[in-house]
Amino acid sequence: MAEKNGLLIFILTVGVFGIINTEMGVLGILPLLAEKFSVSIAQAGLLVSLFALAVAIAGPVMPLLFSGIDRKKVMLLVLGIFVLGNITAVFTDNFTLMLLARVVPAIFHPVYCSLAFSVAAASASTEAAPKAVAKVIVGVSAGMVLGVPVSSFIASNFSLTAAMSGFALVNAVALIATWFFIPSLPVTVRLSYGQQLQVLKKPDLWLSIAAVVFMNGAVFGVFGYFSGYLTSITGFSWNAVSLILLVYGLMNIAGNFLAGRLLSSGAVAERLVVIFPAALGIVYAAFFWGGSLALPMAAITLLWGVLGGMNANINQYWISTAAPEAADFANGLFLTAANLGTALGSVVCGMVIARIGMQYVMWGGIAFLVLCWVMIIARVYRNDGYFYQRRNGYFL
Repeated sequence: MAEKNGLLIFILTVGVFGIINTEMGVLGILPLLAEKFSVSIAQAGLLVSLFALAVAIAGPVMPLLFSGIDRKKVMLLVLGIFVLGNITAVFTDNFTLMLLARVVPAIFHPVYCSLAFSVAAASASTEAAPKAVAKVIVGVSAGMVLGVPVSSFIASNFSLTAAMSGFALVNAVALIATWFFIPSLPVTVRLSYGQQLQVLKKPDLWLSIAAVVFMNGAVFGVFGYFSGYLTSITGFSWNAVSLILLVYGLMNIAGNFLAGRLLSSGAVAERLVVIFPAALGIVYAAFFWGGSLALPMAAITLLWGVLGGMNANINQYWISTAAPEAADFANGLFLTAANLGTALGSVVCGMVIARIGMQYVMWGGIAFLVLCWVMIIARVYRNDGYFYQRRNGYFL
């Protein structure tokens, strides 16, 4: 049984990796795509921004619509759409068709990812569920970390077609593995759409959504400009920045596993969620005050990588525990909140840089963390009334 669950989670991880790789890998080949389609870099950027927008809009809707269908069939459908979209992207010379080949799969992105999290959690005991989800989220981290450099490497050493074909290949592998090795996963307890939408009446869920929006604003608002920070403030070369960001990504994966272990304990989990924004705030303050010191910056980035990897696990945990009765719908809301936070963080931190300078981007991140912490504490107060947890004997 353990071996079957291990194979199931591995296939889900590969599937999530393929989908995130399709989303993020294009960043590594945008200039080449702009050249191929004879458009500007800004226009080529629509391949990324419209994908993210489609995910954000579809997040709460699509998992709800597919919530009553056998989960294996749904995953096969989504992976098939991604394979077809990627194949279309390989062969088309029409930019409008290329946009459609990106946006249509993006609409189904939240369906697969929300199901992957739900199926992974359901395959384990209640206590071990966060560990199972953390293994799947490794696919998210790997897709974000490896997608850009791998697609860029393949395109520069082989061809743009080879790089684009790589996206299709990974999704095809996940599709075949799902077809042959994942059993039928019928929905045994089906909630009506109305029953699932009832969770939107829960204040805890809205507080959790707001916390995730602000947390992702803090993480990705800073991360989006971090390479510029390292070059302009710290004085690293682009080669050094590339290496640092690669190590950051590897630390993300370590953070996934660490968060999965910590979130498996209810008492530790709640403390972790409360402490996390403060820990990240300390890292950002250290970046601000030590920004010109190369060695400390490199060392602090390793710690930030671990925390950055924990971020997705904590966000998914915080929203899913606010609406456990509608797991797929809650995971869709998590994906929407995460994408909205990423977009909001990029805009706000970009405005901070434009108005007062690159160094102060860290304070943009800290402002988001303060707002996140307020939302977290509001939910804790609603459930506990105060910080002392008498039933567990600890102080948050």
